[in-house]
Amino acid sequence: MYGKESYHNETQLREARKRPARPKDTAFATPQEATSPVSNQALRGVPSLVGMKEWLQLIGHSDRDIDNLNIIHITGTKGKGSTCAFTRSFLLAHGLRTGFPSKIGLYTSPHLQFIRERIQINEKPISEELFTKYFFEVWDSLASNGQRDTVENPRQPRYLQLLALLAFHTFVREKVQAAIFETHHGGEYDATNVIQRPVAAGITSLGMDHITQLGPTVENIAWHKAGIFKRGALAFSVPQEPVPSEVMRNRAAEKGSVLEFVPVNDSLPVNDKALSVPVQRLNCSLAIRLARAFLQVKALGQELSADDIINGVKNFSWAGRFQIIVDGHSQWFLDGAHNTLSIGQAAVWFARNTNPPNEKILRVLIFSHFSAERDSMELLKCLARSLFENGVRPDHVIFTTYDEREDESNKTLKVSGTPLPDFCAMHSSLWKDLNPESQISIEPTIERAIKRAKQLSAQKDGSQVLVTGSLHLVGGAVNLLRPCTPSQS
Repeated sequence: MYGKESYHNETQLREARKRPARPKDTAFATPQEATSPVSNQALRGVPSLVGMKEWLQLIGHSDRDIDNLNIIHITGTKGKGSTCAFTRSFLLAHGLRTGFPSKIGLYTSPHLQFIRERIQINEKPISEELFTKYFFEVWDSLASNGQRDTVENPRQPRYLQLLALLAFHTFVREKVQAAIFETHHGGEYDATNVIQRPVAAGITSLGMDHITQLGPTVENIAWHKAGIFKRGALAFSVPQEPVPSEVMRNRAAEKGSVLEFVPVNDSLPVNDKALSVPVQRLNCSLAIRLARAFLQVKALGQELSADDIINGVKNFSWAGRFQIIVDGHSQWFLDGAHNTLSIGQAAVWFARNTNPPNEKILRVLIFSHFSAERDSMELLKCLARSLFENGVRPDHVIFTTYDEREDESNKTLKVSGTPLPDFCAMHSSLWKDLNPESQISIEPTIERAIKRAKQLSAQKDGSQVLVTGSLHLVGGAVNLLRPCTPSQS
């Protein structure tokens, strides 16, 4: 049996595998990539895929073991997590009705409240005991190879590689009948792309994100994402812009896969809150197509019924993405949007699910975003523009950091040399220019931001609060609004 001490030791070992920052100097390119007109010739560092096949073998898993997980592989820029969760929800609804699949694994990242959220079976994170048991099985198997670990020739996995290996190991040991894997970043060189024979692969909406690793153009990004296509496996994507669509078609042809672009499904419920924004209707439609493809291949042509779809949408949930928490007279709208493609959708969702302007109901925005990769000022401009276009001008705006509570050390003291309080001041100044009527506060922690919003709400008949800009912010807010029980954390 593994107790709290073992779980604590596991955490220390796992955290030690994190690298301090993404590499910026060492370039890597395969000959094929170097001659591709849309290749990323400045791919940095050792690709995450390197070592994965060998590490799986060291922990005792063959290619056939991975194939037998019956994997659906999903990538994209926006909506990967939601699409994974919708796909699982539809397969679970079908499994409850027919008996197959009855055990579904899900691997996603990042987590909001606790690490085990990343590895789930049938909508629940695996238990602390199982997580610890399987972690040490993986860790001990890898440690026994006794080879020296270097940056150029890695012998031990980094943090995300280790978690992906743990997910594969867990799903094999637990004998899942279907597994849904979300990529970390990109596709071609992603650690999860060790999957050689997925049942189906899906790509959500593409946009300009992680351009340092995948860019500099959307064609580069499309090339990387389409790297998850495999010979003989079904491939699907939501509709994309013409140029990346052509890149994806060419990649599918190179890899021996037929690509189908999936439009919005006309049979989706009209008034369901889970589908109140266009991007979620698109994600849901892709998930339906992926679930149908899975059943076609693995369930002797069984169909996803209309009731399966209705129940799948009804039971869908995805923490931190289009999530609503009701707390007394306050409604908290949480979405971890952190790029311009997603934050506009968060604004639309908030506008469609809140009351019209009302003197008795306060509308509040809580925002933070700090990244060396993205322009937080541009992100805030996009959020303001989308809110204003949809008739929402928050009465009060609160800017904060990524620190959850007062007693924490600052998680990211500086971004590109700029202290976080300076970022908050810059965000505040920008918002004042965009909407001079707004009241603005700067709070040093997420906890203080939540308390400030509650104090403002007490002065009215209630409040509707949008919390967005970062998964760090949303994760901290969820922790404060819905604290973990001891068995969860």
